[in-house]
This record gives sequence, C-alpha cells and structure tokens, in this order.
Amino acid sequence: MNEQQQFDTMVNIMKPEPHKILSVTHETQAEFTFRVAFDKPTHNGQFCMLSIPKVGEAPISISGKGDGYVEFTIRKVGRLTQGVFDLREGSTLFLRGPYGHWWPVEETFAGEDHHLLIISGGTGLAPVRTTLNYFYNNPDQIASLYLISGFKDVSGALFNEEREKWSKAEKFHTIYTLDASEAPGFETGMVTAHISKVPFDSFGDNYNVAIVGPPPMMHFSALECMKLGVPEDKIWVSFERKMSCAVGKCGHCKINETYVCLEGPVLHYPKARTLFD
Repeated sequence: MNEQQQFDTMVNIMKPEPHKILSVTHETQAEFTFRVAFDKPTHNGQFCMLSIPKVGEAPISISGKGDGYVEFTIRKVGRLTQGVFDLREGSTLFLRGPYGHWWPVEETFAGEDHHLLIISGGTGLAPVRTTLNYFYNNPDQIASLYLISGFKDVSGALFNEEREKWSKAEKFHTIYTLDASEAPGFETGMVTAHISKVPFDSFGDNYNVAIVGPPPMMHFSALECMKLGVPEDKIWVSFERKMSCAVGKCGHCKINETYVCLEGPVLHYPKARTLFD
C-alpha cells in the first residue's frame, strides 16, 4: 500500500456520523430522552459526543441501549442541548463514539453472591440506568442491589415508570429521596443521609458501590460509605466533567495528569479521590 492509499484509508476519529432519532420521551420539563438508531457495541457507563452542525458538540452518557439503538437523557443547559430539544422523531443527530471506560458490571459487579449499592444524584441516574436494567433483566447475576437516588424536587425525578419497576423487583431495594421536600414514594434528605440504611455488615466481602452525580455529592457519598466501613477499593465513581475532544488531544478534561475522557468517565475511587476539584 502506497502513501496515498494509506491516507485514503485513514479513519477520522473526530468526524461525527448522522443518526436518525427514533423517538423522544419527555422525562421532565428540563430532561428529554432521545432514542437514536445506532448499531455499534457499547458498554454500561460509556458516552458519545453529540453534535448539531453549526451549533456545537457535547458529551452525553448513554442512558439506554437495545437492538439497533441507544438512548441519551439530556438536560437543557446550553446551546447544543437547546438545539437537540428542537429536534423531533425522524430528525438527524450527529454522533461519534462510544468513548470511555465503563462500569465493570460483568467483570466485578456481577455474581450470584455479590451485592451492589448504586448512589445517584439528579441526572446522575442516567449513566447507571443501563446497569440497573442489566441486573433487573438478569437477577441471577446479583444477590441484592440497593439504589439510593436523590433529586432536588419531585418535578425533576427521572424515569418514573422504571423506578417503580425497580422498586418492585425481588432483589432490588430502592430509596428515592428529595433534597428538602416531601412527596408520595420519596424520602426526604440528601442521599448521604440514607446510606446508613444499607446493611453492609451482611454483605461479607462481596459487594461494590457505584456513585454518580455532581462532584460534591460523589465526594461526600464516598466519605460516608467509608465512615461506615466500606474500603475505598470497593467504590467506583463516574466523572461527568465536561469533555471536548473525547480522545485525549485537547486537554479540556485534564485533571493533574489524568485525561478523564481516556481514563474515565468511570474511575476506581482510589484513583478518583485525587481528582476532585
């Protein structure tokens, strides 16, 4: 192969590809879930770069997946997300990816004698949704799953039908909480106030903790877990820090010497605890 042929066969890893929007679900007034035609393999916890020509590009976690599609749960916070909210079923959305390290579901979390605690804050429920559905659909792969999911108020609560489904699953133990208000089906208080309800002492050594949400919430949730005797090497977090290129070239997501887009977004806590900023 000559030099010109090699050039012609090079793949542009920064080039997004068009994908058709299959459906749009209004989760809340500020969050929509977009189901997009997609046939590449993905792992629980990865993200894609979503873009609209002449508008912008942003990293969005994969919140759902199935045969021939992935889902993205998007909050309206900027130009790109506002532009995405203007799209409808049948519209075209540009994607590249998937990128990043994922939750070690089958490698570490799964096992018929294993227990898992998932703690999420706000839209942090989206990056763990595929993991929750994996264990819901494969109950033989877990001994018990505890979910503590917090929201600012009831109007921001995501995935209402699925949360009800999870709460009824035999091996699931769910706590849904609102920061400072009350509503049927919800506790009150920050997620950290409810971690002590998890029976860590009954798990033996076979358990892990996955945390995702705003950095202060992850930091204090991890500290609360460790206060209750959880070793730091049993904790995993997902950094939703803004990533720009997703391939470790721009340095936008760099913390110290770590490129979050390459080594994350899912990180083992012994590594992650040095990266909170």
